[in-house]
Amino acid sequence: MLQIGVGVKSGKNVDKFKIMHLTKEKANFVKCPMIKESPVSVECRVKEILKLGSHHMFIAEVLAINADEKYIDKNGAFDISKCKLISYSNGGYYTVR
Repeated sequence: MLQIGVGVKSGKNVDKFKIMHLTKEKANFVKCPMIKESPVSVECRVKEILKLGSHHMFIAEVLAINADEKYIDKNGAFDISKCKLISYSNGGYYTVR
């Protein structure tokens, strides 16, 4: 399932939510949906797009940070070590410890 990759294929031609069995969740400040299964979502307003050859860099203003309570530690801080993150690099997925 992860072979499709949320960030690898264009949403123009692929329904990523359907393929990845993800749930859309209404955002508070932006039009695009958040991913309910994501431990954290950052809502941003794009201020500038810089063209850097093969890629673009987006400069954005953070409007909201939404985090699942189970990832918040006793001090009220987001604990990334609880998220069981994976990363994508050069065609493969890797666990992040």
